[in-house]
Amino acid sequence: MQLKIMPKKKRLSAGRAPLMLFLCQMISALEVPLDPKLLEDLVQPPTITQQSPKDYIIDPRENIVIQCEAKGKPSPSFSWTRNGTHFDIDKDPLVTMKPGSGTLTINIMSEGKAETYEGVYQCTARNERGAAISNNIVIRPSRSPLWTKEKLEPIILRNGQSLVLPCRPPIGLPPPIIFWMDNSFQRLPQSERVSQGLNGDLYFSNVLPEDTREDYICYARFNHTQTIQQKQPISVKVISAKSHRPRPPTFLTPDGNTSRKEELRGNVLSLECIAEGLPTPIIYWIKEDGTLPINRTFYRNFKKTLQIVQVTEADSGNYQCIAKNALGAIHHTISVTVKAAPYWIIAPQNLVLSPEEDGTLICRANGNPKPRISWLSNGVPIEIAPDDPSRKIDGDTIIFSKVQERSSAVYQCNASNEYGYLLANAFVNVLAEPPRILTSANTLYQVIANRPALLDCAFFGSPLPTIEWFKGAKGSALREDIYVLHENGTLEIPVAQKDSTGTYTCVARNKLGMAKNDVHLEIKDPTRIIKQPEYAVVQRGSTVSFECKVKHDHTLIPTVMWLKDHGELPNDGRFTVDKDRLVVADVNDDDGGTYTCVANTTLDNVSASAVLSVVAPTPTPAPIYDVPNPPFDLELTDQLDRSVQLSWTPGDDNNSPITKFIIEYEDAMHEPGLWHHQTEVPGTQTTAQLKLSPYVNYSFRVMAENNLGRSLPSEASEQYLTKAAEPDKNPTAVEGLGSEPDNLVITWKPLNGFESNGPGLQYKVSWRQKDGDDEWTSVVVANVSKYIVSGTPTFVPYLIKVQALNDAGFAPEPAAVMGHSGEDLPMVAPGNVRVNVVNSTLAEVHWDPVPLKSIRGHLQGYRIYYWKAQSSLTRNRRHIEKKILTFQGSKTHGMLPGLEPFSHYTLNVRVVNGKGEGPASPDKVFNTPEGVPSAPSSLKIVNPTLDSLTLEWEPPSHPNGILTEYTLKYQPINSTHELGPLVDLKIPANKTRWILKNLNFSTRYKFYFYAQTAAGSGIQITEEAITTVDEAMASRQVDIATQGWFIGLMCAVALLILILLIVCFIRRNKGGKYPVKEKEDAHADPEIQPMKEDDGTFGEYSDAEDHKPLKKGSRTPSDRTVKKEDSDDSLVDYGEGVNGQFNEDGSFIGQYSGKKEKEPAEGNESSEAPSPVNAMNSFV
Repeated sequence: MQLKIMPKKKRLSAGRAPLMLFLCQMISALEVPLDPKLLEDLVQPPTITQQSPKDYIIDPRENIVIQCEAKGKPSPSFSWTRNGTHFDIDKDPLVTMKPGSGTLTINIMSEGKAETYEGVYQCTARNERGAAISNNIVIRPSRSPLWTKEKLEPIILRNGQSLVLPCRPPIGLPPPIIFWMDNSFQRLPQSERVSQGLNGDLYFSNVLPEDTREDYICYARFNHTQTIQQKQPISVKVISAKSHRPRPPTFLTPDGNTSRKEELRGNVLSLECIAEGLPTPIIYWIKEDGTLPINRTFYRNFKKTLQIVQVTEADSGNYQCIAKNALGAIHHTISVTVKAAPYWIIAPQNLVLSPEEDGTLICRANGNPKPRISWLSNGVPIEIAPDDPSRKIDGDTIIFSKVQERSSAVYQCNASNEYGYLLANAFVNVLAEPPRILTSANTLYQVIANRPALLDCAFFGSPLPTIEWFKGAKGSALREDIYVLHENGTLEIPVAQKDSTGTYTCVARNKLGMAKNDVHLEIKDPTRIIKQPEYAVVQRGSTVSFECKVKHDHTLIPTVMWLKDHGELPNDGRFTVDKDRLVVADVNDDDGGTYTCVANTTLDNVSASAVLSVVAPTPTPAPIYDVPNPPFDLELTDQLDRSVQLSWTPGDDNNSPITKFIIEYEDAMHEPGLWHHQTEVPGTQTTAQLKLSPYVNYSFRVMAENNLGRSLPSEASEQYLTKAAEPDKNPTAVEGLGSEPDNLVITWKPLNGFESNGPGLQYKVSWRQKDGDDEWTSVVVANVSKYIVSGTPTFVPYLIKVQALNDAGFAPEPAAVMGHSGEDLPMVAPGNVRVNVVNSTLAEVHWDPVPLKSIRGHLQGYRIYYWKAQSSLTRNRRHIEKKILTFQGSKTHGMLPGLEPFSHYTLNVRVVNGKGEGPASPDKVFNTPEGVPSAPSSLKIVNPTLDSLTLEWEPPSHPNGILTEYTLKYQPINSTHELGPLVDLKIPANKTRWILKNLNFSTRYKFYFYAQTAAGSGIQITEEAITTVDEAMASRQVDIATQGWFIGLMCAVALLILILLIVCFIRRNKGGKYPVKEKEDAHADPEIQPMKEDDGTFGEYSDAEDHKPLKKGSRTPSDRTVKKEDSDDSLVDYGEGVNGQFNEDGSFIGQYSGKKEKEPAEGNESSEAPSPVNAMNSFV
């Protein structure tokens, strides 16, 4: 980065004082050039150059590396905080810091657990000039939890019914990728009828008999840990029905008529609608208050998913998905709100200032909601940082005045809102440095004559130096030409001449010293081509040569090369190149083209070109096949009022017979220059009888057509003006609608000029009330398209006629159409409003219709306003936004969905017409009953002891009623992950803490916890914890394991196992293999299907329920997941179902593992899905 020197170019002409470039003090700060020699001894505060991401998900099987790199002079020292407190890495033997760096390595592969080091880390780099800090780095280990084993009953349903197969994968970190496959590890086909939702469920709009199968399997792929887990296979049987009634669409997801979606700026917005129906519905998407953004909108999953990438605040609004089939259509509205984490408008930049200079740091960010700006100095909030009299804070700006060297520091700007934060370091470095010239001494510049010469003088100094340029060893002044001085100190000679050659000196000065540097300039003669290649025409088989003589500066060595058509010469022995000449022998047609001679030196290049044309004896001309020539000699005869005869002479058919003639006309009076199709006649005809319209100034033209195409148009015929006549037709699209309660607006589509049939086109507009005995009222208006009748009664039916007329007479009598005068707001509110509460979230509303006369307009429907006035539990009176539901037409009842349980609601009903709403009915109040509560907000197990655990929790965030009690269930988990007996415990509703006693020491327990109201049990949360270890027993166990007799016994057992394995291997080699089909017939369990890794076929059988090892060895970690580096030539034990790593065609390339675990004693079992070595990237 170079120092900014001058805001504008300056020119000095001959006769002025010695050339001097004065470097004035700039408003902006100095920029430090990135010159290695300069940076070696230039004091500089720390700058963070590399750090780990804010949200850092780690692999728990690998060492944790948290990056923090920084630069500065002197080299910075590093320290860390963890969860806001100092992290003493010297006290943790597993943590090491990279020398000369702040990067931490936590060695958890040898010992320790990743969960131990979970937390928020921040790095500080510090030297004598200040301290820079990193982002808050949140360390979390990735998790791939086990899939809860379920007892899945076969699903039996009739042909045509809808179906949703739930996946409900375990919640991992990061979330897993979901896909569905069968027992053969083939992807299940998806279509508009069958598709996977964003939540992983498999949706069937309607089922068919071919959907019957026993192996619908949902897989979850956890990329971070390279594992895949599977759900128990789901069996579906579709019974064929003789007849299945078609039905209109309904949505399987989302629920209700409306929903809300919130997304962050810059993310991908995904909206989903999946519908069922028969026949299968089609999904359409619109944006109600605008159009979908072009180039950022994509449709996925057979248009069931709408995606908008790089979403912005402008994408907020209501999006509507429409499901449609032959029996009807429904829609769902998704209200989208786009929020934004903070993003930079102006990020603070480093400041390098001289003593007594001024400067500013600006930190400006935007977001939704608007971010809050806070400043830190050397990592300390600026409110409690040491005071600096040169510093003044003004919101997002820090203003520095007359700084001193002690003002050097690193400032941090933090812009944050509820969706994230930005942290930027910017240092203020106050330097007092004498001038330094960074351009190498005695640099030689070589320039071609009559071209610009640029002489560099890169420099640095603080305060900002002044620059002077001199020419010649004795410092003679530059007085002979115009010089341009650039902001970076460069001297430009716009047109360098031979006498510009010489030595130039650049001198830099400030109050701390002076520096100078000499550079040398040489001017060279330009390279020229004095004999250029010339255009040549040669016959095939002859020889041609091109000459290219070059003159150049004697100190430069040119290179000459030849090009053909801007590319290399063909690799052909017929092409030879000597010093000044290119020769092409035995020329053929391919040699024709452009030949270019290019002369290059180190400073310039020139080129010259010539074209070679290859000719041969002219062959016998072939017949010409082309479109016909245009017809000519057009003539009009038999000229009548409504017809004329046109005749013409055909042009040459160019050896392809003419198939037809096309006749067009121009109306020079109404549409000059615009030609319209009149008629077509066979290619054997040269006359046509044409029908005409009155009052048109006709011209005609003719085109001929054959099998090769259409000819150009003929010349236009003479003009023929037909006589005027009364109109043949009346205006169309006649309507009568009122824009105000006391008017009638009559509109129509006017006739065009061609249809007017004569001059003076007007319209006779007539109207009368439909149900009255009034006579027709008429008015004649000009050639317009609207007439307004005022003073009409409100919403009365009218009969309307619009008749065309011109100077020749009236058009035929038009038919009357019916319209209505303007609407007014309804006068009467619906009566007898009744509310029937169906359940805690649904109510049914009934009302009596209003009299039709009181509606005073077209009945649009009825609108219910309802709102939650206050909670039945807290009676907290606070305003809630009213919700609105509109019921189309004359319906007198409707359902209110999505109500909150145990709440107090108020509603009223209004009738709606085309003008708006009528008065509201009297408010009707009702209460919703209690519902089941949500899950407790949290559950923590603290203070583990040898035989007790303490549980602490927070009540449900949505009790939906009065809590009656809590239910706690727990059971032990042994070392083989089997679950023990389940204990059921009731806890009073007013408790938030409970101590469990008389537990087994060093035992893992699983807890299931939920709240209850009078309506029933709420959603449960689970947690696991371990009681502490009995140290005495553990010590005894260690002592036994180190006894000599125990070691000897283990060696004997190992030797015996080795002998047995050898015997089994010999017997197995004698027994041979047998194919997959026989294995499947002998063992019908669909979940046990291991496969060979080398060819993708099924291999040796193993009983998964007994956990017997396969005949081929396997190496599996204790957590029963397979690491990348483990052997890939065996299958490991697996539980319910099979899984593995696949090629893109579904064949095996990896290995599997799994384990079993029992769930609560009520009967729900669980098993962990197998985990392959590598992720199945080809499947997702």
